[in-house]
Amino acid sequence: MRRKLLDFFFKPRAIAVVGASREPGKVGHDVLKNLLDFKFPGAIYPVNPKAQEILGLKVYPSIKDLPQKVDLAIVAVRASFVPEVISLCGQKGIKGAVVLSSGFKEMGREGAKLEQELVKEARNYGIRVIGPNCLGILDTYSHLNATFAALKPLKGKIGFFSQSGALCLAVLEWSRAQKIGLSRFVSLGNKADISEIECLRALAEDPHTEIIMGYLEGIEDGRAFTEVAAEVSRKKPVIIFKSGTTAAGARAASSHTGSLAGSEEAFSASVKRARIIRAQTLREFFNLGLFFACNPPMSGPYLGILTNSGGPGIVAADACEKSSLELPTLPTETVEKLRKVLPPYASFYNPVDITGDSDAERYEKTLSLLLEDKSLNGLLVILSRTAMVDPEAVARILSDKKDIKPLAACFIGEESVRKARSHLLKKHIPHYEFPEEAVSAFEKAWIYEYRRKRPPVKIKRLKVDFEKAAQVLQTLRLEGRNHFLDHEVKQLLEAYGFAFPKSLLARTTDEALLAAKVIGYPVVLKVASPQVQHKTDIGGVRLNIKNDEELVKAFQEMIINVRKRLPGISVLGVIVQEMVPKGKEVIVGFLRDPQFGPMVMFGLGGIYVEVMKDVTFNLAPLSKEEALEMIREIKAYPVLKGIRGEPEVDMNALARSIVAMGQLVSDFPELSEGEVNPLIVGPKGSKTIAVDARLSLGGEK
Repeated sequence: MRRKLLDFFFKPRAIAVVGASREPGKVGHDVLKNLLDFKFPGAIYPVNPKAQEILGLKVYPSIKDLPQKVDLAIVAVRASFVPEVISLCGQKGIKGAVVLSSGFKEMGREGAKLEQELVKEARNYGIRVIGPNCLGILDTYSHLNATFAALKPLKGKIGFFSQSGALCLAVLEWSRAQKIGLSRFVSLGNKADISEIECLRALAEDPHTEIIMGYLEGIEDGRAFTEVAAEVSRKKPVIIFKSGTTAAGARAASSHTGSLAGSEEAFSASVKRARIIRAQTLREFFNLGLFFACNPPMSGPYLGILTNSGGPGIVAADACEKSSLELPTLPTETVEKLRKVLPPYASFYNPVDITGDSDAERYEKTLSLLLEDKSLNGLLVILSRTAMVDPEAVARILSDKKDIKPLAACFIGEESVRKARSHLLKKHIPHYEFPEEAVSAFEKAWIYEYRRKRPPVKIKRLKVDFEKAAQVLQTLRLEGRNHFLDHEVKQLLEAYGFAFPKSLLARTTDEALLAAKVIGYPVVLKVASPQVQHKTDIGGVRLNIKNDEELVKAFQEMIINVRKRLPGISVLGVIVQEMVPKGKEVIVGFLRDPQFGPMVMFGLGGIYVEVMKDVTFNLAPLSKEEALEMIREIKAYPVLKGIRGEPEVDMNALARSIVAMGQLVSDFPELSEGEVNPLIVGPKGSKTIAVDARLSLGGEK
């Protein structure tokens, strides 16, 4: 029978604890005790040259002296000794090592060198390593607890991995408090070898893992992570909380585990492509884990709300209105049934308010009818403690109705509902302190199920003139230049289907007048200089010039002003350009993230893009469907759809421009960033025009 990925970590036949200690409170003692207390069925060999026996087990002076083949070494020795220990493990034929020791790259340059030695020794012998600087690993189904955590884990269906040992401890405590168990648990530490990518694959293969949760501080190979996460999330929910998405967070992550945190936009784009569930806060991370562990899939967006108090019901309804969920009006049949069991002053629609004088019996009758209603995909039950209702009785009723459809409770209060909450958790019914948190969990569950059922992304290449674009870049290389001239930007983008207004370069006013005559008034003037990226900022753009007199004046003023603002720059002249027809101004751009690679940006364009920041990102290359989704994501989408009688813009043409930009940056790794801004988009059938554009080199050579 084939051993699955990383089975020698999670199902070892024999374990060596290198650095086992006789002293309680030391890592080498506590991990050994946990292995024994958790009743690990295989052989356990403590290794310590200064001890004969620890916790009733014979101790071996060296790895060389171990009596039989060992699959896994748990290493808890001083950091400086670890590379030698890994070498000895390799000589003994050990396949995997969990390095608990700290003092590596999280400590700075010297620690990083030591970690490199560790990795070198591991690779020499083909050993896989988890850590260093980690809490350990566990598998509740194979009775493996190779951690130095104080708490005993419960057996369950959540597989968890984390870069933070402290968060591992928090998850252990949370899972016990919420009465939900873990299947597997991996503290990644510094990820010197094994990363979140291998963890995802191993948890996807594990039959006991149904939900995957992970905490990350940095992702080294964003593309591989996205591809694997997309594959895994089609089988099992993957809930990720990532820190280090701000500048301050990235610095903290670097000092903590030596990670390089990717940008917020890049990780958000990865989440979108991989269809994983992202928690924005630690509280939401735990909330989502609880919901997914306790409920069947959320098959649709229609939520029912049952409450005995109007205020919390309204709060929940408001949260639904702001989410992607819907509060459907209940069918007439259900309403008529409710009228037979509720007083006339109750609210029979949605939310269903059974009023403050309700008892447990009224809850039970109403709950049964709402669970039978096929128009509802999930049900939130809210209870405010009154003199008439027994929260524990209602909790028992909910536990009897479990698994019919996704269910969550919100019993508002503290001491008066504490026992009821405890009963709900024992019966695996998720409970939330506030209605908004419950609604958010229902929403994320629905979004996951909706995305999971969609077919995988299929990216089709557009027909472009690759050779023409490659020739432009070849010219730059031959001339030793690292910047584009305006006409080269135009040529490169035209090769990928972007259309530009008619334009001519003029070095003198006479040439400008001749160009305007060829193009036809009205025209636009733009300064032509390889050193000017944002022309508007320095007065390098003049619009709607209608005649020769305005042209000469604008030309002369522009040259003088630009030279005054940026003395010493190279000015090649002025571009005379046709005035484009009116339309909606958008921006289509790209950049290259160090972890996730090329990304496409789309948003509301023009000179206010940096102020409004109404933009969205996705990984490149991308499909037409993903491009259309990007268009729908920006706040200005209703403007593009047409308001107050205005026509809708040509969505297909706009999507084609977004796809083309993604293809361009994917085809040429040397491009670091670029944009078309503004891109003028008109009604269906009209021409989409790139008014201005810039490109930068500096990507991969």
